[in-house]
Amino acid sequence: EISACLVGSEMCIRDRTSISKTFRITVQSLILGLGALLALQQEISPGMMIAGSLLLGRALAPIDLLVGTWKGFSVARAQYERLGQLLEVIPAGKEHMSLPAPQGNLQLEQVMVAPPGTRNAVVKGVSLELPAGEALGIVGPSASGKSSLARAILGIWPTLAGKVRLDGADIAAWDRGDLGPYVGYLPQDIELFDGSISDNICRFGEPDAEQIVAAARMAGVHEMILRLPEGYDTVIGGAGGTLSGGQRQRIGLARAVYGNPRLLVLDEPNSNLDDAGERELVSALQRVKEQGSTIIVITHRTMVLQGMDKLLVMKDGQALSYGPKDEVLASLTGQSAAARA
Repeated sequence: EISACLVGSEMCIRDRTSISKTFRITVQSLILGLGALLALQQEISPGMMIAGSLLLGRALAPIDLLVGTWKGFSVARAQYERLGQLLEVIPAGKEHMSLPAPQGNLQLEQVMVAPPGTRNAVVKGVSLELPAGEALGIVGPSASGKSSLARAILGIWPTLAGKVRLDGADIAAWDRGDLGPYVGYLPQDIELFDGSISDNICRFGEPDAEQIVAAARMAGVHEMILRLPEGYDTVIGGAGGTLSGGQRQRIGLARAVYGNPRLLVLDEPNSNLDDAGERELVSALQRVKEQGSTIIVITHRTMVLQGMDKLLVMKDGQALSYGPKDEVLASLTGQSAAARA
Protein backbone atom coordinates (compact mmCIF):
# COMPACT_ATOMS: atom_id res chain seq x y z
CA GLU A 1 0.00 0.00 0.00
CA ILE A 2 2.79 2.41 0.88
CA SER A 3 4.68 1.51 -2.31
CA ALA A 4 1.54 2.14 -4.38
CA CYS A 5 1.08 5.53 -2.74
CA LEU A 6 4.69 6.47 -3.43
CA VAL A 7 4.44 5.36 -7.08
CA GLY A 8 1.22 7.30 -7.51
CA SER A 9 2.77 10.37 -5.91
CA GLU A 10 5.83 10.08 -8.18
CA MET A 11 3.64 9.89 -11.32
CA CYS A 12 1.60 12.88 -10.17
CA ILE A 13 4.75 14.92 -9.59
CA ARG A 14 6.09 14.02 -13.03
CA ASP A 15 2.79 15.08 -14.64
CA ARG A 16 2.90 18.40 -12.82
CA THR A 17 6.50 18.96 -13.87
CA SER A 18 5.65 18.26 -17.52
CA ILE A 19 2.63 20.57 -17.40
CA SER A 20 4.69 23.34 -15.81
CA LYS A 21 7.46 23.01 -18.38
CA THR A 22 4.98 22.94 -21.27
CA PHE A 23 3.16 26.00 -19.90
CA ARG A 24 6.40 27.95 -19.45
CA ILE A 25 7.71 27.18 -22.95
CA THR A 26 4.31 27.95 -24.51
CA VAL A 27 3.99 31.30 -22.76
CA GLN A 28 7.57 32.28 -23.59
CA SER A 29 7.02 31.31 -27.25
CA LEU A 30 3.82 33.37 -27.41
CA ILE A 31 5.56 36.36 -25.87
CA LEU A 32 8.43 36.05 -28.37
CA GLY A 33 5.95 35.77 -31.21
CA LEU A 34 3.98 38.77 -30.01
CA GLY A 35 7.19 40.73 -29.50
CA ALA A 36 8.38 39.84 -33.01
CA LEU A 37 5.03 41.01 -34.47
CA LEU A 38 5.19 44.28 -32.57
CA ALA A 39 8.82 44.76 -33.61
CA LEU A 40 7.89 44.24 -37.27
CA GLN A 41 5.14 46.85 -36.87
CA GLN A 42 7.81 49.10 -35.31
CA GLU A 43 5.75 49.54 -32.15
CA ILE A 44 8.60 48.20 -29.97
CA SER A 45 12.28 47.66 -30.51
CA PRO A 46 13.92 44.21 -30.83
CA GLY A 47 15.67 44.88 -27.52
CA MET A 48 12.33 45.34 -25.78
CA MET A 49 11.17 42.04 -27.26
CA ILE A 50 14.19 40.20 -25.82
CA ALA A 51 13.87 42.02 -22.48
CA GLY A 52 10.22 40.99 -22.22
CA SER A 53 11.11 37.36 -22.84
CA LEU A 54 13.82 37.46 -20.15
CA LEU A 55 11.52 39.15 -17.63
CA LEU A 56 8.82 36.58 -18.28
CA GLY A 57 11.36 33.78 -17.73
CA ARG A 58 12.31 35.35 -14.40
CA ALA A 59 8.65 35.64 -13.44
CA LEU A 60 7.95 31.99 -14.19
CA ALA A 61 11.10 30.67 -12.44
CA PRO A 62 9.47 30.51 -8.95
CA ILE A 63 6.68 28.34 -10.39
CA ASP A 64 9.23 25.87 -11.77
CA LEU A 65 11.06 25.88 -8.43
CA LEU A 66 7.82 25.21 -6.55
CA VAL A 67 6.94 22.31 -8.82
CA GLY A 68 10.48 20.91 -8.53
CA THR A 69 10.36 20.94 -4.71
CA TRP A 70 6.84 19.52 -4.58
CA LYS A 71 8.22 15.97 -4.43
CA GLY A 72 10.01 16.56 -1.13
CA PHE A 73 6.96 18.29 0.30
CA SER A 74 4.66 15.45 -0.77
CA VAL A 75 6.97 12.77 0.67
CA ALA A 76 7.29 14.68 3.96
CA ARG A 77 3.53 15.08 4.20
CA ALA A 78 2.96 11.37 3.52
CA GLN A 79 5.57 10.42 6.13
CA TYR A 80 3.95 12.74 8.67
CA GLU A 81 0.55 11.15 8.03
CA ARG A 82 1.97 7.62 8.35
CA LEU A 83 3.70 8.58 11.60
CA GLY A 84 0.42 9.91 12.96
CA GLN A 85 -1.35 6.70 12.00
CA LEU A 86 1.40 4.63 13.62
CA LEU A 87 1.18 6.58 16.88
CA GLU A 88 -2.59 6.07 16.92
CA VAL A 89 -2.25 2.31 16.38
CA ILE A 90 0.50 1.75 18.99
CA PRO A 91 -0.83 2.39 22.50
CA ALA A 92 1.06 4.56 24.94
CA GLY A 93 3.53 2.74 27.13
CA LYS A 94 2.20 1.46 30.41
CA GLU A 95 3.28 3.47 33.41
CA HIS A 96 5.20 1.42 35.95
CA MET A 97 5.36 2.00 39.66
CA SER A 98 8.75 3.28 40.73
CA LEU A 99 10.97 0.60 42.23
CA PRO A 100 13.62 1.07 44.89
CA ALA A 101 17.13 1.87 43.74
CA PRO A 102 18.73 -1.39 42.52
CA GLN A 103 21.59 -3.02 44.38
CA GLY A 104 22.91 -4.88 41.33
CA ASN A 105 21.75 -8.48 41.86
CA LEU A 106 21.36 -9.97 38.38
CA GLN A 107 19.59 -13.17 37.35
CA LEU A 108 19.10 -14.62 33.87
CA GLU A 109 16.46 -17.33 33.51
CA GLN A 110 16.70 -19.37 30.28
CA VAL A 111 17.10 -16.20 28.24
CA MET A 112 16.57 -16.37 24.48
CA VAL A 113 17.30 -13.28 22.38
CA ALA A 114 16.76 -12.40 18.72
CA PRO A 115 17.56 -9.14 16.92
CA PRO A 116 14.53 -6.84 16.74
CA GLY A 117 12.28 -7.70 13.81
CA THR A 118 13.41 -11.32 13.55
CA ARG A 119 12.62 -14.61 15.27
CA ASN A 120 16.05 -16.17 14.77
CA ALA A 121 17.48 -16.64 18.24
CA VAL A 122 21.13 -15.64 18.62
CA VAL A 123 21.15 -16.34 22.37
CA LYS A 124 19.65 -19.67 23.38
CA GLY A 125 18.67 -20.52 26.91
CA VAL A 126 21.38 -18.75 28.95
CA SER A 127 20.94 -18.83 32.73
CA LEU A 128 23.19 -17.34 35.39
CA GLU A 129 23.12 -15.55 38.71
CA LEU A 130 25.46 -12.71 39.61
CA PRO A 131 25.24 -11.22 43.11
CA ALA A 132 25.77 -7.51 43.61
CA GLY A 133 29.42 -6.50 43.63
CA GLU A 134 30.71 -9.44 41.59
CA ALA A 135 32.38 -9.25 38.18
CA LEU A 136 31.58 -11.53 35.24
CA GLY A 137 33.70 -12.00 32.15
CA ILE A 138 31.99 -13.21 28.97
CA VAL A 139 34.23 -14.77 26.33
CA GLY A 140 33.72 -16.72 23.15
CA PRO A 141 34.31 -16.59 19.41
CA SER A 142 32.83 -13.90 17.19
CA ALA A 143 29.08 -14.16 16.50
CA SER A 144 28.54 -16.30 19.59
CA GLY A 145 25.84 -13.96 20.97
CA LYS A 146 27.88 -12.03 23.54
CA SER A 147 26.85 -8.51 22.50
CA SER A 148 23.25 -9.62 21.97
CA LEU A 149 23.18 -10.99 25.51
CA ALA A 150 24.54 -7.67 26.81
CA ARG A 151 21.76 -5.76 25.05
CA ALA A 152 19.17 -8.07 26.58
CA ILE A 153 20.67 -7.62 30.06
CA LEU A 154 20.35 -3.86 29.66
CA GLY A 155 16.80 -4.15 28.35
CA ILE A 156 17.75 -2.66 24.96
CA TRP A 157 16.54 -5.80 23.16
CA PRO A 158 13.49 -7.69 24.40
CA THR A 159 13.83 -11.39 25.08
CA LEU A 160 12.07 -14.05 23.01
CA ALA A 161 11.77 -16.20 26.11
CA GLY A 162 13.05 -16.22 29.66
CA LYS A 163 13.61 -13.30 32.00
CA VAL A 164 16.38 -10.88 32.84
CA ARG A 165 15.92 -9.79 36.45
CA LEU A 166 17.60 -6.97 38.32
CA ASP A 167 17.07 -7.25 42.07
CA GLY A 168 14.32 -9.77 41.35
CA ALA A 169 12.32 -7.48 39.03
CA ASP A 170 12.00 -8.06 35.30
CA ILE A 171 14.30 -5.56 33.56
CA ALA A 172 11.33 -4.58 31.34
CA ALA A 173 9.36 -3.56 34.45
CA TRP A 174 11.79 -0.79 35.30
CA ASP A 175 11.02 2.73 34.15
CA ARG A 176 13.86 3.62 31.80
CA GLY A 177 14.26 7.10 33.25
CA ASP A 178 14.48 5.74 36.79
CA LEU A 179 16.86 2.92 35.86
CA GLY A 180 19.22 4.94 33.65
CA PRO A 181 21.30 6.58 36.41
CA TYR A 182 22.04 3.16 37.93
CA VAL A 183 23.29 1.55 34.72
CA GLY A 184 26.53 2.14 32.83
CA TYR A 185 27.16 0.84 29.32
CA LEU A 186 30.18 0.96 27.04
CA PRO A 187 29.29 -0.45 23.59
CA GLN A 188 31.73 -1.79 21.01
CA ASP A 189 31.32 1.28 18.81
CA ILE A 190 32.06 4.33 20.94
CA GLU A 191 29.61 7.12 20.15
CA LEU A 192 30.66 10.50 21.50
CA PHE A 193 28.47 13.50 20.80
CA ASP A 194 29.05 17.08 19.71
CA GLY A 195 29.91 18.95 22.87
CA SER A 196 32.57 19.22 25.53
CA ILE A 197 34.25 16.27 27.21
CA SER A 198 32.49 17.13 30.47
CA ASP A 199 29.11 17.10 28.68
CA ASN A 200 29.86 13.66 27.25
CA ILE A 201 30.93 12.26 30.61
CA CYS A 202 27.82 13.53 32.43
CA ARG A 203 25.63 12.24 29.56
CA PHE A 204 24.50 15.79 28.73
CA GLY A 205 22.63 16.03 32.00
CA GLU A 206 23.02 18.71 34.63
CA PRO A 207 26.82 18.99 34.97
CA ASP A 208 28.22 18.16 38.39
CA ALA A 209 31.93 19.02 38.41
CA GLU A 210 32.75 16.76 41.35
CA GLN A 211 31.04 13.71 39.86
CA ILE A 212 32.55 14.37 36.42
CA VAL A 213 36.07 14.50 37.85
CA ALA A 214 35.34 11.49 40.06
CA ALA A 215 34.20 9.48 37.01
CA ALA A 216 37.29 10.53 35.07
CA ARG A 217 39.54 9.51 37.96
CA MET A 218 37.66 6.23 38.28
CA ALA A 219 38.29 5.54 34.59
CA GLY A 220 41.91 6.70 34.83
CA VAL A 221 41.54 9.53 32.28
CA HIS A 222 41.70 12.60 34.53
CA GLU A 223 45.37 13.32 33.78
CA MET A 224 44.87 12.69 30.08
CA ILE A 225 41.96 15.16 29.94
CA LEU A 226 43.96 17.83 31.77
CA ARG A 227 46.65 17.62 29.06
CA LEU A 228 44.11 18.52 26.35
CA PRO A 229 44.08 22.17 25.15
CA GLU A 230 41.00 23.16 27.17
CA GLY A 231 40.81 20.28 29.61
CA TYR A 232 37.28 19.19 30.41
CA ASP A 233 35.93 22.04 28.25
CA THR A 234 37.58 20.67 25.10
CA VAL A 235 34.90 20.44 22.43
CA ILE A 236 34.78 17.22 20.44
CA GLY A 237 32.62 16.08 17.54
CA GLY A 238 30.52 12.97 17.11
CA ALA A 239 33.54 11.05 15.82
CA GLY A 240 35.67 12.15 18.75
CA GLY A 241 37.42 15.06 17.03
CA THR A 242 41.18 14.86 17.44
CA LEU A 243 40.98 12.07 20.03
CA SER A 244 42.55 8.72 19.27
CA GLY A 245 40.56 5.51 19.42
CA GLY A 246 42.00 4.65 22.83
CA GLN A 247 41.21 8.12 24.22
CA ARG A 248 37.64 7.92 22.96
CA GLN A 249 37.25 4.50 24.54
CA ARG A 250 38.55 5.69 27.90
CA ILE A 251 36.26 8.75 27.86
CA GLY A 252 33.41 6.37 27.01
CA LEU A 253 34.40 4.35 30.09
CA ALA A 254 34.28 7.52 32.22
CA ARG A 255 30.78 8.18 30.88
CA ALA A 256 29.76 4.61 31.73
CA VAL A 257 30.96 4.84 35.36
CA TYR A 258 29.55 8.36 35.88
CA GLY A 259 27.30 8.46 38.93
CA ASN A 260 28.58 5.16 40.37
CA PRO A 261 26.18 2.81 38.53
CA ARG A 262 25.08 -0.38 40.25
CA LEU A 263 25.29 -2.37 36.99
CA LEU A 264 28.15 -1.79 34.57
CA VAL A 265 28.26 -3.56 31.17
CA LEU A 266 31.38 -3.16 29.03
CA ASP A 267 31.49 -4.60 25.51
CA GLU A 268 35.09 -4.99 24.30
CA PRO A 269 36.37 -2.09 26.48
CA ASN A 270 40.00 -2.84 25.57
CA SER A 271 39.69 -3.18 21.78
CA ASN A 272 41.53 0.12 21.14
CA LEU A 273 43.88 0.06 24.12
CA ASP A 274 47.58 -0.73 24.22
CA ASP A 275 49.13 -2.75 27.05
CA ALA A 276 49.48 0.32 29.31
CA GLY A 277 45.87 1.31 28.66
CA GLU A 278 44.68 -2.21 29.35
CA ARG A 279 46.52 -2.28 32.67
CA GLU A 280 44.84 1.02 33.57
CA LEU A 281 41.50 -0.52 32.57
CA VAL A 282 42.08 -3.44 34.95
CA SER A 283 42.84 -0.97 37.75
CA ALA A 284 39.75 1.07 36.88
CA LEU A 285 37.53 -2.02 37.03
CA GLN A 286 38.96 -2.88 40.42
CA ARG A 287 38.10 0.61 41.69
CA VAL A 288 34.55 0.29 40.36
CA LYS A 289 34.19 -3.16 41.91
CA GLU A 290 35.33 -1.87 45.31
CA GLN A 291 32.35 0.49 45.28
CA GLY A 292 29.98 -2.48 45.08
CA SER A 293 29.03 -2.30 41.40
CA THR A 294 28.13 -5.44 39.48
CA ILE A 295 30.37 -5.64 36.41
CA ILE A 296 29.98 -7.55 33.14
CA VAL A 297 32.89 -7.45 30.69
CA ILE A 298 32.80 -8.90 27.17
CA THR A 299 36.28 -9.42 25.80
CA HIS A 300 38.54 -11.41 23.52
CA ARG A 301 41.69 -10.55 25.46
CA THR A 302 42.71 -12.22 28.70
CA MET A 303 44.40 -9.42 30.68
CA VAL A 304 41.12 -7.79 31.64
CA LEU A 305 39.87 -11.11 33.07
CA GLN A 306 42.25 -10.78 36.03
CA GLY A 307 39.67 -9.05 38.21
CA MET A 308 36.70 -11.22 37.24
CA ASP A 309 34.99 -13.46 39.78
CA LYS A 310 33.08 -15.59 37.29
CA LEU A 311 33.42 -16.55 33.67
CA LEU A 312 30.83 -17.35 31.02
CA VAL A 313 32.03 -19.06 27.84
CA MET A 314 29.62 -18.79 24.92
CA LYS A 315 29.50 -20.57 21.59
CA ASP A 316 26.75 -20.50 18.96
CA GLY A 317 24.50 -18.54 21.30
CA GLN A 318 24.70 -21.07 24.13
CA ALA A 319 26.51 -21.13 27.46
CA LEU A 320 29.34 -23.58 26.95
CA SER A 321 30.66 -23.15 30.49
CA TYR A 322 29.80 -20.95 33.48
CA GLY A 323 31.14 -20.70 37.00
CA PRO A 324 34.00 -19.32 39.11
CA LYS A 325 36.78 -18.03 36.89
CA ASP A 326 39.51 -20.39 38.03
CA GLU A 327 37.28 -23.45 37.66
CA VAL A 328 36.17 -22.48 34.16
CA LEU A 329 39.73 -21.73 33.05
CA ALA A 330 40.94 -25.04 34.48
CA SER A 331 38.13 -26.85 32.67
CA LEU A 332 38.97 -25.15 29.38
CA THR A 333 42.66 -25.95 29.83
CA GLY A 334 41.83 -29.59 30.49
CA GLN A 335 39.63 -29.78 27.40
CA SER A 336 42.39 -28.26 25.26
CA ALA A 337 44.93 -30.75 26.59
CA ALA A 338 42.53 -33.63 25.94
CA ALA A 339 41.89 -32.39 22.41
CA ARG A 340 45.63 -32.18 21.66
CA ALA A 341 46.13 -35.71 23.02
